[in-house]
Amino acid sequence: MVAVILNADSFSMGNTLRAIIAFIPSDDCQKYLLGDLEEMPIDRMVDLSSRQLRRFPLHVCSFRELVKLYLSDNNLHQLPPELEQLQNLQILALDFNNFKALPLVVCTLKQLCILYLGNNKLCDLPQELSLLQNLKTLWLESNCLSHLPEVVCELSLLKTLHAGSNALHMLPAGLRCLQELRTIWLSGNLLADFPPVLLHMPFLEVIDVDRNGIRSFPSLAHLPGLKLVIYDHNPCRNAPKVAKGVRRVGRWAEETPEPRKRSELGREEETDGKEPPLPPDKQPQPC
Repeated sequence: MVAVILNADSFSMGNTLRAIIAFIPSDDCQKYLLGDLEEMPIDRMVDLSSRQLRRFPLHVCSFRELVKLYLSDNNLHQLPPELEQLQNLQILALDFNNFKALPLVVCTLKQLCILYLGNNKLCDLPQELSLLQNLKTLWLESNCLSHLPEVVCELSLLKTLHAGSNALHMLPAGLRCLQELRTIWLSGNLLADFPPVLLHMPFLEVIDVDRNGIRSFPSLAHLPGLKLVIYDHNPCRNAPKVAKGVRRVGRWAEETPEPRKRSELGREEETDGKEPPLPPDKQPQPC
């Protein structure tokens, strides 16, 4: 127990020391924050998360073959133009920082597949984001978005969109053009109505509208790809109707979805037995 307490105290002191050193711009102080990072790692990944960084270390831009770069949980608010040299980058994590606008240099990294922008102060996204045509996963949760930027509708390969914990009132109609989109997370927004555009996206597999202000749900039974719908914590008076085999999370979810046709009685449903996993905050809690 004593060792645990000492380790916790050391960790806390280390973070405090980093926070102080972060204000000192000397090269020696910056090297302390970066640790042993002189050459590109063999696995082509650099993780600088939780280092109290206030400016991006320029020498990382010399790692031209870098594939993954994690800068989460720092104090960054801008990035240098030299970042454009990392043209092999596929994963970039900028979540839990102080970005009020997405640095345009990010939009030059055309091999990006996954972009984490959650927990910043973004109110919009630049039109240049449309250059990221290989993007498949975009995290925008916990920002200051009052609308979903139209440029998101131009990311043709997008499969997963996380836009929870913003201030969204509606979704753009152009979202239906994203025919590769399979999961959309909209928990904790200001939706008063179920977004109509989602009714025209038959390829969606997961829809999460938990913790909004939706009072009534339309039928979702016509969406052939749907596997999971999360609608809990809404002031609704009805559960969304869904096709047989679709999992629902919310009030009245235990009710039978759509009535089975007489011709279907007495025969088993063909299924692979797989269900999409619930996100961590939707997992059942132990007693």
